[in-house]
Amino acid sequence: MSHLIRLTNWYQRQRAKDLIDRAPDGYIMKVDEPRRTCDQNAKLWAMLTDISHAKPLGRRHTPDDWKAIFMNACGWECQFVEGIDGRPFPKGFKSSELSKSQMSSLIDFMRAFGDQHGVRWGEEARAA
Repeated sequence: MSHLIRLTNWYQRQRAKDLIDRAPDGYIMKVDEPRRTCDQNAKLWAMLTDISHAKPLGRRHTPDDWKAIFMNACGWECQFVEGIDGRPFPKGFKSSELSKSQMSSLIDFMRAFGDQHGVRWGEEARAA
């Protein structure tokens, strides 16, 4: 059985330690940063939409395309898989797999790009 514990206080830390002490040999324990928040995700998509409408550098892309462009620019690599016809195609970039700090970095990068290229940010994209 899998357990997910958010380490927010002494009790949760003690619970995690107890689970480790009771786990059979060979089990795996993983401690990870929290994933991006719903607020960060909403801000991301608002910003991507604003950038898409602004057409910076004369480039017309969908918000999904802009997400892939920015994630690539921030160093997250695209993976390719072989299609049914044998030709490679890119797998989508998944912002849902980013940590809160990684998502903050992506949003900061997008903000700087948009500001540099005259993007008019909507209310949701401007929200903290």
